[in-house]
Amino acid sequence: MHLALCGLYRARWSAQIHDEWKRNVLKNRADLTPQQLDRTSALMDLAVPDALVTGYEVLCSGLELPDKNDRHVLAAAIRCKAQSIVTFNLKDFPAKTLASFEIESQHPDEFIMDLWDLDQAAVLAAAQRQRRTLRMPPMDVQQYLDMLLRQGIPQTVKALASYESVL
Repeated sequence: MHLALCGLYRARWSAQIHDEWKRNVLKNRADLTPQQLDRTSALMDLAVPDALVTGYEVLCSGLELPDKNDRHVLAAAIRCKAQSIVTFNLKDFPAKTLASFEIESQHPDEFIMDLWDLDQAAVLAAAQRQRRTLRMPPMDVQQYLDMLLRQGIPQTVKALASYESVL
């Protein structure tokens, strides 16, 4: 979210994408409630008012992906004329299929490093804001970098580690 607010790209998602990430978080975090995540998604929608994509559903049935349950993501991307789908799940968004819609899939680490190349200060500021908003539990810089590493973005961690003193 902090990267979405830095102005380097336009974040887009759908209610169905919200439902999917919330379902996955609840599988891994028994300490959270659906109400907490509903509040989070509502705050995301308020923070980025034009992010919520609608009217994509009619496109889903005509799309072919390895996992038909991912069609809604591609349909939303097509509907809002996105250039990229940022996902850890690259295998289910084949480049050949996406190319016909002038969309690419990018791993989050690659996406953040592209933003880093555009504006290191903005990405660093977003990371600073994110770390400072973590309260349960609060994290020192090393704990924050370790968390990002566990989330699967090692290139980002390496870039941020160079600025450890200001994180």
